[in-house]
Amino acid sequence: MNNLRRLDLNLLLTLDALLIEHNVTRAARRLNLTQSSVSVQLAKLRRVFDDPLLLPGPRGMWPTAHADALREPLREALQALEAVVAPAANFDPAKARHALRLAASDYTASTLLLPLFPALRAAAPLASLAVLGLDPARIARQAEQREIDLAFHTRHDAPASLRQRVLYKERYVLAGRVGHPRLRRKPTLAQFCKLDHALVSPDGGGFRGVTDQALAALGLQRNVVASVPHFLLLCAMLATTDLVAMLPERLARTAPGLRVVEPPIEVPGFEIAMLWHERSHRDPAHVWLREFIAASV
Repeated sequence: MNNLRRLDLNLLLTLDALLIEHNVTRAARRLNLTQSSVSVQLAKLRRVFDDPLLLPGPRGMWPTAHADALREPLREALQALEAVVAPAANFDPAKARHALRLAASDYTASTLLLPLFPALRAAAPLASLAVLGLDPARIARQAEQREIDLAFHTRHDAPASLRQRVLYKERYVLAGRVGHPRLRRKPTLAQFCKLDHALVSPDGGGFRGVTDQALAALGLQRNVVASVPHFLLLCAMLATTDLVAMLPERLARTAPGLRVVEPPIEVPGFEIAMLWHERSHRDPAHVWLREFIAASV
């Protein structure tokens, strides 16, 4: 490694050309250099390798035994370097065998990834997809260590260290089972507060959310009787009881057995963002995946 640090890598290109041409003039022409420049570089190469490398012969220059031994590893090394600095190849999703790892909550998995899956399979039939549970505290570390390719999370809670792209804005609606006797029409604010409400508490066991904050600003309080950890469990609960809930609209309108009405109070919504690490930003496969998802939302 110490020898490599003090070696001008351009000298290796010159040595490669000399081992091909066996002639300083022709090597200079191949490299688009002057003959004197190549002669100077050959002198440097002889000092680096402590070997004459090429010796005069009747029809040009002939490699020494050491130079002959260098020929194949030198060619392989230059080809590897060329691959490193070459422009990234175009990505063909139809031939890709990538394993895609996406972190999502049950909400984004069901409203974003589930509808996307058939089109993704059609576009990249040889790729595999793993959907991991979203752990907000671990997103940045998972992305940095390449444990996930993308994460889907609320924009305002996204780690500052990750790149992000907002996919859509979400709003809350009031939902309950089809045939719910108190959801035949939009309830008044007083009626809304008297209904039996359920909510999702990601941290577990909480009975307050953004709706309660909005009500508190008006000096009001609703009747929250159930707290669950996941939206899909909440939807199943709503479909089989007379509970109601404030749900993200994309989820509420696709959940079976639910009726959706406008709530009598405006509750702040949220933005869903796609998150990824800087190291993946220019990777052709990653760029394609991000663009595909964004165009499909």
